[in-house]
Amino acid sequence: MDDSQQLQQVRARIDALDEQIQRLLNERAELARQTAQIKQAAGLGENCFRPEREAEILRRVIARNPGPLSGQEMARLFREIMSACLALETPLMIAYLGPEGTFTEAAALKHFGHSVKTRPLIAIDEIFREVEAGTAHYGVVPVENSTEGAVTHTLDQFLISPLQICGEVELRIHHHLLSRSKTLAEVNRLYAHQQTLAQCRGWLDAHLAGCERIPVSSNAEAARRAGNEPDCAAIASDRAREIYGLQALAINIEDEPGNTTRFLVIGSQAVVPSGNDKTSLLLSGPNRSGLLYDLLRPLADNEISMTRLESRPSRRKLWEYVFFIDVEGHVDDPKVATALAALKDQASFLKLLGSYPRAVI
Repeated sequence: MDDSQQLQQVRARIDALDEQIQRLLNERAELARQTAQIKQAAGLGENCFRPEREAEILRRVIARNPGPLSGQEMARLFREIMSACLALETPLMIAYLGPEGTFTEAAALKHFGHSVKTRPLIAIDEIFREVEAGTAHYGVVPVENSTEGAVTHTLDQFLISPLQICGEVELRIHHHLLSRSKTLAEVNRLYAHQQTLAQCRGWLDAHLAGCERIPVSSNAEAARRAGNEPDCAAIASDRAREIYGLQALAINIEDEPGNTTRFLVIGSQAVVPSGNDKTSLLLSGPNRSGLLYDLLRPLADNEISMTRLESRPSRRKLWEYVFFIDVEGHVDDPKVATALAALKDQASFLKLLGSYPRAVI
């Protein structure tokens, strides 16, 4: 058999597999639609999105994947399949920090897939209000960056909002220098979000030391301005480059190659255990010696790992603080439940922000 015949055989096999994949995808979509109809008939609510179920499916996909496609790529494909199936019955509306082209939009699409409807908003508090009002099923907000730390606007909203955390997304952040200009020498002004300027400070000092740096509300807004103004540039994502018709003068200019931002998915539903979860808490107490030690001791006594601790002013009393804590486990886990019961005795204020699946990839 010559090379031409072998190639024809391989292509015929690919065509046959494509037909089989297409048939199976439609079969899966029909089963998803039947599931939604059964739930609605049983009065289980119109929102068929189950964060714990989605996380379980993706973890199984990654665990059984033999390659050559990577686990991450396979999970991305299955996320889109689930998104398309869900949209047959319940198209989700997702609010995110806009405008179009932000990393928060990328995080929303990574978590929910491209078959959802999205609504860009200009401020984090607007996202909370949109979900609280029921005009969006979920919201996606940034909460911390591996280089620059906490996003305080998001933390502060949890002090006053009844919403719960339903999931998390971790997104590797790659910053690109975008412009209408042809060379770095032509750039006199640079737009970017304040955190982005900090994340790229070393590169900028080395390559654009004399350029004016102007902080703006988002990197997408920076790209929009760079598309309309001569002699300026923006630091933004590759998607922003496409949207605003810019060219990349330099790519991956972040100082830390592992630069990652964590986003939270907020909604009104409580999430049942997925088998690999986190729980987020708000704690406070009267200022006294050993307060933080007493608040954290129930976690240690119950062998619960704390993955994050932040403090913010309580806004209720001068020099009084609240602590944002993430721990491993679900509120329904016996050890976590025991620790929370003990915390209630130590804290003057305790608010459960939600238990939710850990980010899959």
